This record gives sequence, C-alpha cells and structure tokens, in this order.
Amino acid sequence: MSETLRRKLEEEVRALEYELNSELPLELKKAVAHGDLSENAEYTAARERQDFVKARLAQLGKRLSELSLVNFNSIPRDRVSFGSTVVLYDVNRGVEVEYKIVASEEADVPKGLISTSSPIGRSLLGKQVGDNVIVQTPSGKKEFEVLRLTTIHDEA
Repeated sequence: MSETLRRKLEEEVRALEYELNSELPLELKKAVAHGDLSENAEYTAARERQDFVKARLAQLGKRLSELSLVNFNSIPRDRVSFGSTVVLYDVNRGVEVEYKIVASEEADVPKGLISTSSPIGRSLLGKQVGDNVIVQTPSGKKEFEVLRLTTIHDEA
C-alpha cells in the first residue's frame, strides 16, 4: 500500500474517532435535554450520524487491514499490476495515454490514476509490453496497445 493512501485512511479514522468519542456524545446530550426523544429531530440525526460513523470506521479498519496484507514480493516485475505506470496507445483516438494502477481510494481518472477495479484497470492487469487490450467501458469499447511499462519495483 502506498504510504500516502495509508496516511489518508488513518487521518480519516482519527477524525471519525474524534467525532464519535467527543462531538457526537455532546450532540446527543444536548438533544436529550430537549425532552421527548420520539419527536426529537436533533436526537434522531445525531443517532443516525453515530451509526454512520461506526460503520465507516469498521469499513476503514477492514480496508487498512486488507491493504497491509499486500505482499510486494508477489507483484510481478514484467506485467501490469498494482503500482504500475503504463503507457498505452489508444487505437480509437490515435494518441498515447498514461495510467498508474492504484487502489480504489487513490483513483483520479483526470490525473491518470485508475483503480485496479475499474474496467480499464482490470483489463490491464497481467498484460505486458506489446499486448493489445480491448476494454468495455461505460462509454463504449476501447482498444489499447501496451507501449511501455514501469512496475512498482522499477519506481522503488
């Protein structure tokens, strides 16, 4: 997992834990002071937010755990995989495009960061220089040729 992604997820965890342990209890206490909880919108909103924060914390914990299990030694050195930067020839448009294969949390298509779970990312995994790739995307079929590849090992 990239250090940037780990830091980003850990910062979100810290912010949510602070909200859950400091801010939400105060909101709930204020709402309870208003009286009848059955018709108390502030109390309902605070409880719903509390449930959301707990669920998001569980989700983030699971994701951090999953990402920490990535074995960088098992990432291929000659094929597109997580962390690779790949230069493609877009056959349909007649131009070169560059993508970096990243985790879903880091994806930013306008910046050329595509997720391993995106249609293009999934189609590129395991490809080598010279391979042709046909991808069905929401905007239609795209065809690429892999021109250059830099793996996570080359960048280290």
